[in-house]
Amino acid sequence: MRLFIYSDLPPAARALLVQALPPGVQPTFRLDLPADQQASALRQAEVLLGNPPPAWLAGGGPPALRLWQLDSAGFDRYQGVQVVGQVANMGDFFAWPCAETMVAGLLAHYRALPELLRLQAQQRWDSLGVRARTGLLRGQRVLLLGAGAIAQAVRQQLGGFGCPVQLLARTDPAATLHSRAELLQALPATDVVVNCLPGSAAGFVDAELLAALPPGSLYATVGRGNTTDEPALLAALRTGQLAGAVLDVTAREPLPPDHPFWTMPQVLLTQHTGGGQLQEAEGKVRQLLRNLAHLQAGEKLENEVQLSQGY
Repeated sequence: MRLFIYSDLPPAARALLVQALPPGVQPTFRLDLPADQQASALRQAEVLLGNPPPAWLAGGGPPALRLWQLDSAGFDRYQGVQVVGQVANMGDFFAWPCAETMVAGLLAHYRALPELLRLQAQQRWDSLGVRARTGLLRGQRVLLLGAGAIAQAVRQQLGGFGCPVQLLARTDPAATLHSRAELLQALPATDVVVNCLPGSAAGFVDAELLAALPPGSLYATVGRGNTTDEPALLAALRTGQLAGAVLDVTAREPLPPDHPFWTMPQVLLTQHTGGGQLQEAEGKVRQLLRNLAHLQAGEKLENEVQLSQGY
């Protein structure tokens, strides 16, 4: 079985993969090939690891492809791509760290940690002033946009803070809200919105939704940057409609140097680090190895996705 590794694996992850591959699987690493041979080598693959340019998959991708293991949770740019074989992403692998980033950002806001860090840098002591501005995450009413792995992890973590949590998803039975109309009805009784939507929901969070929130609410996003109307978000932050925002993703990444988000004290930018964790590359390799074993045993893949549906 021919395995093509598009991902740029560091030495430790590469060694793990080579040592753990089952007999009969022949790996080819993209970076071992001249640039002009890489796309054609991918065309011979039966198993693919990584996120190649969509153009490399034109016309149905590798004709003998049986398994494509993406090395990301998101795959928006592949929605127009059709391939033979099964496709899986890294959803569960990245879900818990992404959720921790969202919860950490919300806690940072309520406990005034960004302000305290600025005071520390200035060597200023304002204990009484900061204490008067701190709040609690405990008991805040949270609405999660999406019901996938990340949203489920956020809900699980918020359970420890006694937060009532609702989920929005069109068809997922785990959700309590299934339409935009239901969402608009729920927002006035919501303190925190956490956006876990895929890129297929472009512009979903707009001025109408933000205006429906009670003044002083928080907005956090770890889905895709294009799902948020950023001019509307900026306006809501500037008017005080929103008390703050935790942004792991933005419409443009890296964020342009002149973007207002950089200098807004109520905005916490986590710079698309949400999924980060120790031995991240090794984790991707282990996910591939598990799904390869599932494939060979005729079992269901972990985190199987449908490219055309965006999830």
